[in-house]
Amino acid sequence: MKLALKNKKDLTQVGSFKDQIETKQGLSVGAVFLLNELAKRLFIAEALGDSIMGRMALWQVIARIIEQGSRLSSVRLAQCHAIGDILRLDSFSEDDLYKNLDWLCDNQEEIERKLFARRYKGKKIPKLFLYDVTSSYLEGTENELGDWGYNRDGKKGKLQIVIGLLADDEGVPVSIEVFKGNTNDTKTFYNQIKKVAERFAVKEVVMVGDRGMIKNAQIKDLKAENFNYITAITKPQIETLIKNGVIQIELFSEKLCEVQSDSVRYILRKNPIRAQEISNIREDKLEKIRIFIEEQNKYLTDHERAEVPAALKKVDALIQKLKVSDFAKVEAEERILSLIIDKEQKEKIAILDGCYAIKTELKKDDVLTETIHQRYKYLTLVEQGFRTMKTAFLETRPIFVRKEKRTRGHVFVVMLAYIIIHELQKLWANEDITVQEGIKELSTINSVEVKIGEKSYHQIPKPRKLGEILLKLANVTLPHAIISRHTNVATKRKLPERRKRHIIN
Repeated sequence: MKLALKNKKDLTQVGSFKDQIETKQGLSVGAVFLLNELAKRLFIAEALGDSIMGRMALWQVIARIIEQGSRLSSVRLAQCHAIGDILRLDSFSEDDLYKNLDWLCDNQEEIERKLFARRYKGKKIPKLFLYDVTSSYLEGTENELGDWGYNRDGKKGKLQIVIGLLADDEGVPVSIEVFKGNTNDTKTFYNQIKKVAERFAVKEVVMVGDRGMIKNAQIKDLKAENFNYITAITKPQIETLIKNGVIQIELFSEKLCEVQSDSVRYILRKNPIRAQEISNIREDKLEKIRIFIEEQNKYLTDHERAEVPAALKKVDALIQKLKVSDFAKVEAEERILSLIIDKEQKEKIAILDGCYAIKTELKKDDVLTETIHQRYKYLTLVEQGFRTMKTAFLETRPIFVRKEKRTRGHVFVVMLAYIIIHELQKLWANEDITVQEGIKELSTINSVEVKIGEKSYHQIPKPRKLGEILLKLANVTLPHAIISRHTNVATKRKLPERRKRHIIN
């Protein structure tokens, strides 16, 4: 326009304007823009705040969804995505992101409180909360929260941390907490009661926890806040109730059955599919033992000096390992080993296959049997969240930090990222595509940097058909252009020489 006004008497000179225009490939905008819009819609951006630390934390959440990795990888990722222009972030390095984890840890309680209050503003506050714990193993030995404990990952010889996730009745996380790796599940529960009562100021709460989580001590803590509970009891507890005549084995069937003893209600059911699975697993174990016995018999036949007691010891160790010693044992006749099955004991154990009992003190007039059963099943939503956060997508591990505050900050980032993933799973549920695949597709939407003289902006092209569908389903519209801030993001750490040599070779 300036050029046209300058040459208004001779507009043929405007043709020289094209010589001042330069275009080149810009940064990726599709995924960042979508995730930023969802973070606003889900009130995550508002809870984090508009300070530099808040916006940097938002980038850590978005980066976790786009590409899981360390703080260093998040900085390298920022060099490819238009986060400076979309999130209004200036230059930063991995050191800034580590400090940001400290900030997240220090402000987690307030962020969670703001997020909860904003999410339910003008809406019915949930009365049902789901809680479960998991563990996450560590590769190193220097993490300040790392310790030995019950390892759910099946990784022997690894230190771990314990993670407790508190969610609402839709499975959306409201709080996450990291404990030392040797913390017992029940010892994490009291903190959750206090969060709901004090941080979120909710009354008339029902806490749902898995078997072994809510025991007598936890029930006492709940009653102190006038809270109630829904949980399941263990197999030994079921056997005790049967022995004492409180319930009968015949009451377990595919149809729900309820028994009340004093103020406690027990909802009984037998899942036939689960019962068959347990039976199949048991038979698979026995078949594995039989095959091992055959191998030992062949070895004893081929090696005359081989000792029978040594072979018996090996088979017995396998029986103990597979936990079938209650009805299975190995015996030897001369140099032939045989598996002996106590059929009566085996059938007695199998009676409770697929049987479970849910326990609550909610009054029958207030909550129906079917509703209690359904609410307990909601715990699968938390299990799904753990799968997504730990292994399936967001990959909490490996954990690249050592300090306590940064470990807590890292896990908090993963929880906030999962809230967005949870929303995308609903929005894209009818499309034959995973959230991870959808994010990769949108990451291919690159801007075109247009430079006119000393000024520049990023022009955003029309997405491919799939990208257009995904954005439409999320009710997000990309702008035609965004202003360039020329953010310079750089790491302080260079590639190790060994990696450089590997790339060159």
